[in-house]
Amino acid sequence: MDSLKLDIYLNYPGHCEEAFKFYEQHLGGKITMMSAHQQPPPHFPKEWKNPILHARMDLGGTTVMGADVAGAEPMRSAYLTLRLDSPEKAEEIYELLSAEGQVFIKIEKNFFANRFAMLRDKFGTSWMILNEI
Repeated sequence: MDSLKLDIYLNYPGHCEEAFKFYEQHLGGKITMMSAHQQPPPHFPKEWKNPILHARMDLGGTTVMGADVAGAEPMRSAYLTLRLDSPEKAEEIYELLSAEGQVFIKIEKNFFANRFAMLRDKFGTSWMILNEI
């Protein structure tokens, strides 16, 4: 099915721009679009400065999109999976994304991977980090 593409859409509680810029800087993503609300909806928290209406990024061969959404919660039961070429790179990315986040499975070697980890970063995005055998 050549016409089908699967993209990812992430909702953030007021820090979409910060998260996307972090992923661009540290994961090699490329922000291709970032548009703020001209006038935030009345139900948005007043402390949100320039909430994002729609953002788009190329990251690891995938399109990741996102927005600030009132009431958005951290990801649950779904993970963005980063497949890395070396155990060293996997450990580097693990250290970066786990800082100020929540680790579910610390990075280690197991029966199916040289390195594997599961975590939620400081922005609420859940990640699997994988360096396959």
